Amino acid sequence: MPKSNFFRKLFNFRAEPGRNLRLVYLLSLAVGFLSAVAAAILKNAIHYTHQILAEGITRQSGSYLYLAYPVIGMLLTVLFVRYIVRDNISHGISRILYAISKKKSYLKAHNTWSSVVAGTMTIGFGGSVGAEAPIVLTGSSIGSVIGRFFKLDYRTITLLIGCGATGAVAGIFKAPVAGIVFTLEILLLDLTMSSIVPLLISSVTAATVAYFLMGNGVILTFDVSGVFNLRNIPWYIVLGIGSGLVSLYFSRMTIFLEGLYEKISNMYVRLVTGGAVLGVLIFLFPPLYGEGYDSIRLLLEGDVAGFAGSNIFSGITDNFWNLILFLTGIVVLKVLASSSTNGAGGVGGIFAPTLFLGGVNGFLTASLLKNFFNVNLPDNRFVLVGMAGAMAGVMHAPLTAIFLIAEITGGYDLLIPLIITSTIAFITVRGFERHSIYHVQLAGRGELMTHDKDKAVLTQMDWKKDIETDLSTVKPQDTLGDLVKVISRSRRNIFPVVDQYNILEGVVSLDEVREIMFNQQLYDEIIMRDIMTIPPSYIDKRENIETVMETFRKTGAWNLPVLDNGYYVGFISKSRIYTTYRELLIQFSSE
Repeated sequence: MPKSNFFRKLFNFRAEPGRNLRLVYLLSLAVGFLSAVAAAILKNAIHYTHQILAEGITRQSGSYLYLAYPVIGMLLTVLFVRYIVRDNISHGISRILYAISKKKSYLKAHNTWSSVVAGTMTIGFGGSVGAEAPIVLTGSSIGSVIGRFFKLDYRTITLLIGCGATGAVAGIFKAPVAGIVFTLEILLLDLTMSSIVPLLISSVTAATVAYFLMGNGVILTFDVSGVFNLRNIPWYIVLGIGSGLVSLYFSRMTIFLEGLYEKISNMYVRLVTGGAVLGVLIFLFPPLYGEGYDSIRLLLEGDVAGFAGSNIFSGITDNFWNLILFLTGIVVLKVLASSSTNGAGGVGGIFAPTLFLGGVNGFLTASLLKNFFNVNLPDNRFVLVGMAGAMAGVMHAPLTAIFLIAEITGGYDLLIPLIITSTIAFITVRGFERHSIYHVQLAGRGELMTHDKDKAVLTQMDWKKDIETDLSTVKPQDTLGDLVKVISRSRRNIFPVVDQYNILEGVVSLDEVREIMFNQQLYDEIIMRDIMTIPPSYIDKRENIETVMETFRKTGAWNLPVLDNGYYVGFISKSRIYTTYRELLIQFSSE
């Protein structure tokens, strides 16, 4: 076969963009490869930036540089975002979810590189956040841009966004299974045969590339030794409950603290405030510097003194209760450190802070249990399982937590403890909070896509496009004769009655005046205010589609007026909404 014919057949996607599986498979491989390359660039850039700056700390001026580095990093990030990117690139995963639900999976092209640069400056200089959210946004943007370049449909572009997220997580952790499960649990992508194969291709491609481009010093890995002891099951349950409560605290405090920073209108005041808070915290608690994976590795190796670092609390590990207070302080203040980083203008995610928090909480829990109950518990196992428990609680992603920790430890020796703790932590948090930290704000605005096809379709619907504005209006003081003239020029059978300020006062329907409209003797005697009726309800233009549907259900009406701050806009028809709903449902259900 001539080469030209081969490529013409291979890329003949324009006729049926959503069904060319060969193209989708090739693109998922490309997205996985590029996502892994981006992950390697970001992780290596952070690693070597941190190494260079750490040289200055240990050899030149001691830990006082901790006070300066975070502010410098966040200042560079703020200037980069404000004057070069000129767009908000924080909270990457929430931004992806919003793009899927409300922007037809459109992510701007600059997101394919801007988060990598900003994340390097923030985290490399000591920002207490993670690189995972920036790289997931990068990978997803790569998928979105490639999908739009090939003029694919919404469903396929969304799948490529999922491939990018899968490749990013698989690449940054060398964890292909966790990458797939992350996309299914966090991005809420449907698990169908048409989606699982591209995700598999992207995931294994990214993990393979990561093995070539990233060494073990760049990512978190640890080999578990020993066997699982059945007698420790009750203690893993205790860890699960504790992880759930700590996760709830972390999630709610993150939203609260970042909300406080948003209230500071001056970006430089916000930067100085957040940078000062973070610098002091890192100066007092060195493990809060950066992502925290190096500190977690020290805990896994049993080097508690190395974990505590060199600070004003040097030697704190010699006393049990001093160590407990130090660890408790880190658990409590980690959320302030990460929120101050993001709130002050840094770019990073809560993925790494969650794992760090869980690891420290696991070590703290094991230490307390050993002291009070005189039991022999493996510290490193509790650190790892605690990481999974925190992830399951904060992200509401127990499966991602289980498979991620299993893969970074090189096997499934921890599978039973991981399942126990992650499940208990998830159940504990769900008792207080229905949505994860990524989903809670979107869910509150009705903008969260879910696995429920009905809700997913409703989320995609822009009901405002179906508002009918072509209805002829009349004034309250208009006569029946005036109405007849309006009826003669109109093709509609509903006539809103509005005053001089466009405030809706009522509605006149053709059926209500049909019997009297030809009686000319009544033309000057009857005015609209006398015959109009009040609609059973109205819909504000700012309402979400679920509220609109609920209003129709409660009233039983087929047409309802739409108002904007009390001013009349138009009418919305139940039949038009159902027609749009059915069309979108067909798109969602097609394989």
